[in-house]
Amino acid sequence: MITSHPLYQAKPRRLKIFKLNSFNKIFDLAKVNKMNIVGMDMIVPKSEIFKVRKKINWDEFIEKVRYVVEDVKKRGDIALIEYTEKFDGVRQKYLKVPKEEIDSAYDEIDDELIDALEIAKENIERFHSITAVDKDIKIDFGDCILGKRYTPIESVGVYIPGGNRSYPSTALMAGIPAKIAGVNRLVACSPPNRYGKINPLTLVACDIAGFDEIYVVGGAQAISAMAYGTETIKPVEKIVGPGNVYVTAAKLLVQKDVAIDMPAGPSEIVIIADETPKAEFVAFDCLAQLEHDPLALAIVLTTSNSLAEDVERIAKNENFSENLKIAVVKSLDEALEISNTIAPEHLSIMCKNAEKYLEKVKHAGSVFLGEYSPVACGDYASGTNHILPTSGYARIYSGLSVETFMKNITYQMLTKSALNRICDAVIKLANAEGFKLHAKSVELRIREE
Repeated sequence: MITSHPLYQAKPRRLKIFKLNSFNKIFDLAKVNKMNIVGMDMIVPKSEIFKVRKKINWDEFIEKVRYVVEDVKKRGDIALIEYTEKFDGVRQKYLKVPKEEIDSAYDEIDDELIDALEIAKENIERFHSITAVDKDIKIDFGDCILGKRYTPIESVGVYIPGGNRSYPSTALMAGIPAKIAGVNRLVACSPPNRYGKINPLTLVACDIAGFDEIYVVGGAQAISAMAYGTETIKPVEKIVGPGNVYVTAAKLLVQKDVAIDMPAGPSEIVIIADETPKAEFVAFDCLAQLEHDPLALAIVLTTSNSLAEDVERIAKNENFSENLKIAVVKSLDEALEISNTIAPEHLSIMCKNAEKYLEKVKHAGSVFLGEYSPVACGDYASGTNHILPTSGYARIYSGLSVETFMKNITYQMLTKSALNRICDAVIKLANAEGFKLHAKSVELRIREE
């Protein structure tokens, strides 16, 4: 039996609200999201913008998932089935989705929706194929050849959020670049719905993307299964894909034994705007990201007071929480400085000649230029990838790409003349570091002459 664990005894999250009813109060997050926010100030001083992002204590969440990860590592399939029953409320009859179920999933999905998946696949495949690094970069310097070959990671696991919702776009965004890279064994794990199955739309997307194995299991237990293997699920060499804080914590925990793509926290967007874009475009790009998660974040940095007020009004009419903040800045350059400090997952630039500001962007997961480039298009079908670094990790991580699923091997072939050209430098440096045999391995070759 599974003992009680703090992972599933989480207390209601409490967040601070800025300038509510003329003074600060604390509210339960669940209440904040349902309350009427007419009295809430979304427009805040620039200094408050840096306080909006809630810092996640990953050490705390790692400790909460540690028991689950270790238990699955120890007991395998039995632990997976028990955890699924405890956390998802269903007793699994199987873990691996049979081919017959994948085939029958097509009958449950409208043809128009399948066509939409195919259109998204075509655009994702086209962009990722064209922008992928050359798999063999060979440079002839005359007396020597140096090169770099990219080879695929042989087995990769993808976490696809699910349960009673379906995220087919994640299957496409992870699966398509993995197959372009040449991943031989591509595994998907997704939590079951109340019937103990993966949503048929997700199954169709996995099939279209080229997944080789699909398993009905979610949460930290799925990450452990892909990292360490069970009787049914064989381990993989790298795990990618988004998930909640527990899934991400599990990825961080197992990364000492298996590679991961990046930490992925709540969704976020920063919009930089002058007076030109329609307020509705700005507001709904923000609200679109906020509907992802109660901890999602949206920030608008604008040079226009009237735009700021219009966006605030629209957002209040949609009854959204305090996770949307607006600041009026002196210039677009100042807005870019703030954005580069935040390093957002999504950065939208809506202003005159938006493209000229791209070169000033230092840190962002993905950039959307102009008012007719909504983030939603990048989420689904424009072709770029939507699995992106969040929580400021765009300062050091990139979004998912073909290169995510590859590693490189350098090679060299020197002629005798090339060896003679560099031998003195090699021998002197080797001796300086105390590696006499390194030096001798070169000297022996020179003495042949």
